[in-house]
This record gives sequence, structure tokens and C-alpha cells, in this order.
Amino acid sequence: MPEAQRSILDSYLAECARRAPQFRWTPDDNLHLTIRFLGHLETAVAEQIADRLVDANLPAFGVRLDKVGTFKRGRLARVVWLGLAEGAIEAQKLAAAVESECARAGLEPEKRPFSPHLTVARARARDGAQLPDLPAAPRIEGWHASGLILYQSRLGRAGAVYEPLRTIKLR
Repeated sequence: MPEAQRSILDSYLAECARRAPQFRWTPDDNLHLTIRFLGHLETAVAEQIADRLVDANLPAFGVRLDKVGTFKRGRLARVVWLGLAEGAIEAQKLAAAVESECARAGLEPEKRPFSPHLTVARARARDGAQLPDLPAAPRIEGWHASGLILYQSRLGRAGAVYEPLRTIKLR
């Protein structure tokens, strides 16, 4: 995401955090669009999947954020996200290609359907929390998604830390 858009998003998330302290808001450096969570996996298997994705010559696409949404458990929100106004279909195609390569590598299929979104917060309470009214999603210019990054995540007291392992250039 370009710096100008990131600055607007940062201001928006700071206001949301002020209004909803019962959620842990995603730090700027951790914002990303998850295409597929691989789980615990040998590095060699992840590299094989990445190599085949490079060979697939996957297309880059435009992305623009849209509305605020939540994943809930009953009436309580567990995750707050921003959906895509532009790029959702392309992200779904990318996710299908990644899922295909994961299946080819012997990974269990993803149980939930892919829903392209940018996770911006998680409830501090395990069961979720009431979400107060938040401001409308910021109107920021779209940008070009030109890479797929394979991350390793490490959970810590402050949340996940994402370490980029490899970037796959999208054509």
C-alpha cells in the first residue's frame, strides 16, 4: 500500500482504537490481505508451493478498500475487517490458484470459503466483544497488488509478528 493511503488508514485505525479499546487493532506493519493460512509447515513444502506459484505467472491486480465488516460469534464481534471494493474477484482467483497448489502439496483444503478482506482488529476477549459504532471506512485511492508474500508468523504477548520469507512477483 502506498504511503499516502497508509497514512489515511493509520488515522482511521487510531480513531477506531479510541472508540473500541476492547479490540486489539492491527499495527501498521502487520496489515495484509491473507490469501491462505498454511499453518505449521516444513519450510521445504512452503518453498515448493511458492516455486509452483512463481511458475504459474499469476497476474497483478488493483485493490481498493471498501466497507467495514465483522466476523461474529453470535452477537459479539471477533474480527473487524475492511472489505474490497476493487480486486475482490482477482483476489479470489489468486486464492484459488494458491489453494490448488496447497492441495497438490498434500495440505488439507481450507474449510471456509475465501472472503477477501484486510483484518484491522481482533477482540481482546476470546468470545468476542460488542462493537461500538465506528466511522465509515476511509475513502482512499486504490493501489496495485504486485506481489504475494509468504510470511512466517510468530505469536507473542503483543500479538503476531510477521516475518516475510519470500515474495512472489505478480505479473
